[in-house]
Amino acid sequence: MKNASIKSLLIALVVLPLPACDTLTGQHEQEEHSESEPHHAEHKVLVTSPVAKDVISTQPYVCQIHSRNHIEVRALEGGYLEKILIKEGQAVKKDDLLFKIQPVLYQAKLDSDIAEANLAQIELQNTEKLFEQKIVAQPEVALAKAKLAKAQAKVNLAQAELNFADIKAPFDGIVDRQRDQLGSLIDEGAVLTTLSDNAVMWVYFNVPEAHYLEYKAAMDEKNNPADLNIDLMLANHNKFSQTGKISAVAADFNNTTGNIAFRADFPNPDSLLRHGQTGTVLLHHTHINAIVIPQRAKFEILANNYVYVVGEDDVVHQREIEIHSEQDDIYLIREGLNVSEKIILEGIRQVRDGEKVEYEFKEPEEVLGNLKFHAE
Repeated sequence: MKNASIKSLLIALVVLPLPACDTLTGQHEQEEHSESEPHHAEHKVLVTSPVAKDVISTQPYVCQIHSRNHIEVRALEGGYLEKILIKEGQAVKKDDLLFKIQPVLYQAKLDSDIAEANLAQIELQNTEKLFEQKIVAQPEVALAKAKLAKAQAKVNLAQAELNFADIKAPFDGIVDRQRDQLGSLIDEGAVLTTLSDNAVMWVYFNVPEAHYLEYKAAMDEKNNPADLNIDLMLANHNKFSQTGKISAVAADFNNTTGNIAFRADFPNPDSLLRHGQTGTVLLHHTHINAIVIPQRAKFEILANNYVYVVGEDDVVHQREIEIHSEQDDIYLIREGLNVSEKIILEGIRQVRDGEKVEYEFKEPEEVLGNLKFHAE
């Protein structure tokens, strides 16, 4: 009886492991079968399309504001400052008398030259009478006429020098502060004040070479600089009421900075702008039918820009793109995309090149109307 029990126990120990071995063997075969088949896990992503639209790009440039005419008013002759006929900050017209200097020496010189001219006139008259009486020859009359002409020239010169004592406005403008007070002894060439013509302001700003080339290309294409809209932001962050236009481009680049100087002209009817102000020029350019994508659709690999394009078979392909410029939430594409293609907008990190995806399509107009963030 005892031997029968031991025999039964041994049989049970031999039989029990067999189902476990079968289970492990089946599981191993299933894993090998699973590894031998390709795995395609589909991802649900948000997709949109590039869109072609007119886009206004704006480039800001720090600028210096200058009067169209800004000069130093100087004394052409020395003497005492006899009269000051203007006030600081006053608007004057061309040929208005600003200052009068009392040049005592030039007045005395003019009086002396006038006396000599009168004497020469009397001598000529006497010589002509003697010629009529045939006492002197014709050359004597010619010499008397030449002497009178020389004396009269000296009078004209002295009068011109005396006129320099009257300082007049050479153009319409605004007078700056006075440098000397009434009765001051003024040296020849001394600065009395400055005069600014602020009817039109010249605004200077520096443009990098790449932007200069874009500007030239746009002008060659349109042949109309008026297509560029130019605004001016003032120091208080308010936009100036008048728009400007490009009127001059410097001849040479600055080799140190790589920039070239531009000048924009702004009408200044209310005289708000003054010489020496600073501000920011906003240069607006319209890109016609530019290819536009949201910024968050782009990703970078080793400083190169890419997007994921979804093909007709719903397989994504990585594609390099060239960006023309960027704005707050969009990129303007130079090369690499067209409006008939689909690009991944959300879920870029969830997919890989060559992978099949499930996607939800969103109209580009709706996407562009709500973009707030850059690429993820």
